[in-house]
Formats: sequence, structure tokens, C-alpha cells
Amino acid sequence: MNPRILRVGIGGPVGSGKSMLIERVVPILAKKNYRVCIISNDVISKEDADRMRKNLATEQGLLPESMVIGLATGGCPHTAIREDPSINLAVIEEIESKYNDLDLIIIESGGDNVTTTFSPALADYFIYIVDVSGGDKYPRKGGLGIETSDLLVINKIDLAPMVDADLDVMVRDAKIVRIDKPYVLVNCKTDQGIEDVARHILHDVLFDQPPKNLLSQIK
Repeated sequence: MNPRILRVGIGGPVGSGKSMLIERVVPILAKKNYRVCIISNDVISKEDADRMRKNLATEQGLLPESMVIGLATGGCPHTAIREDPSINLAVIEEIESKYNDLDLIIIESGGDNVTTTFSPALADYFIYIVDVSGGDKYPRKGGLGIETSDLLVINKIDLAPMVDADLDVMVRDAKIVRIDKPYVLVNCKTDQGIEDVARHILHDVLFDQPPKNLLSQIK
């Protein structure tokens, strides 16, 4: 039996930028020779998975097309990652039985609910993403996603002037609500903050260890 593959869950409201965040972070990991699989959860559509497959696999060749998997959960997206993650765990079990050179599985799931979290049985590390267009009140509203995620990403910071959002207020409130937990301000379109997100994954999840394919060569 192949060893368990480390997993990162990325959750947040629809349109907050989860897929684009993945599309920006994966090239950084691939450049360092880490091999990644992506599982994208949606209620009905597999549109996000299709887009990531096109951008990351077909066009950039950063991973095989089979390593971007779309799941249509057919119900509440929170259930498939929290209360009953069996549909995701079944896919992961199949992946782990077939591949022993993967370093990371990224699991994406939407949901318009600040109570979004990932079951500890599903994800080792949880990134919650919100976007500035929701207003600078977002961090202080709290909720499990904002308060307990391992990393909070505040995306689309370029929109702050257009929606009259104060980034300083968002930073202040994030510090208060999250206490010592980290947060990153991000603009996925310009890659601002993306290196910081990748750095957290490399350090906090992968523990700065060499990729499995390179580690096997060293041994």
C-alpha cells in the first residue's frame, strides 16, 4: 500500500478566487518539482476542474490531465468536505493506490457560508479565501472558515478602492479574529501575495522536504 499523500483543502465563497489561486500556486510548486493532484468539488458543474485542467495540464503541461479531477457532489458542498467526505476520500484512496510519487493533493470546494471547514479526515491543512468585494467587514464577521483556517487569504485587493473597502481595517480585524494564525493579502491577477501562499504550503504542509521524486534519487 502506498503511503498517505498530504492534503490541502481550499474553501471559500463562490467567486472568491479558489480556482485562480490554485492556478497561480501550482506553477510555483511544479517549478520546484513537486507533483500535485487537484480535486475540485462542485454541486452540479465540473466547470472549474475543466478550466484548471485546460490551463495547468493542456496549455502549460505542469501536470497530467488525469491529475485534475472534477467531482459533482449533487448536494450541499459543505457535506462533501465536512460531515460526509466519503466521496472525496474514495477518490483519494484510488489516487494513493495508483501513484507513489505525488507530493500533494489540493481539494477545492465552494460554499457561500463562513462556517465552511474541512474534516480533519480529509485535509491536513485548510486555506479559507474571501475577496474584498464582500466589503471590509468580512474578517470581523468571523465564522469557522475565517477564524480556524490554517491560512486566511484575502483576495482581489485591487478592488478595494472600487468597493470602498479599507484594507487596513481588514488586516486589523483579521489579526483580532485570528489571533496568531496567518493571513495573506492577494491579487491573483498580478500574483501579489502568491509566493507567500506557496511558502506557507511548502513550510507548513510539506515541511520544506524535497519532492518525492528527487528524494528517491538521493536515496
